Amino acid sequence: MTKIPVYFMPGLAASTMIFERIALPEEFEVVLLEWEIPLEKESLPDYALRITQKIKHPNPVLIGVSFGGILVQEMALHIAVRKVIIISSVKSNLEFPTRFKFAKTTKAYKLIPMNLILSIENLARFSFGEKINQRIKLYEKFLSVRDIGYLQWAVEQVILWNRTKPADGIIHIHGDADDVFPIKNIKECIRIKGATHILILSKYKWLNENLPKLIMKD
Repeated sequence: MTKIPVYFMPGLAASTMIFERIALPEEFEVVLLEWEIPLEKESLPDYALRITQKIKHPNPVLIGVSFGGILVQEMALHIAVRKVIIISSVKSNLEFPTRFKFAKTTKAYKLIPMNLILSIENLARFSFGEKINQRIKLYEKFLSVRDIGYLQWAVEQVILWNRTKPADGIIHIHGDADDVFPIKNIKECIRIKGATHILILSKYKWLNENLPKLIMKD
């Protein structure tokens, strides 16, 4: 039997190591995608098209975490997909918290000192949220992209994401204690009680049990 291809995209600045505890049954073929350094002035749609060229299977499942969730939605505009699943992410800019909307209006995101964010402590909080525990050094292996140009680009692409209407059929898994994308702004999701923005790490047992069912569900 042909295996179902499942492509995973990590969150902002994160490596594929965040998926190390995700184990799907044999009928699925897991492929881990990695962040590429964006080209000069590359738009999110163009970047999504470039990453889509790494898809080697027809009709794949795309699963994205946080900013990776935004990216896989953009990728799905370029290829036929079996399903799109986003984790700890948003389906449109209407689900952004107020501070994101304020940053867009005022262009305050341009003032973020990216060189300071490159320290592991700051990058961990920036990428995973404030509610990470004190074992920040353990998160170092999950954060592989330390390029200032990438961070500036990624933050701008999130803040300026212009999708106002969710695509049809998106499966959205979200923690009710997420401090990056608060649950109060999220519509129509599978709510995971007590889960923070690092749901992919902290609730892997739930994901291993339920992702196969969600992928196969009509």
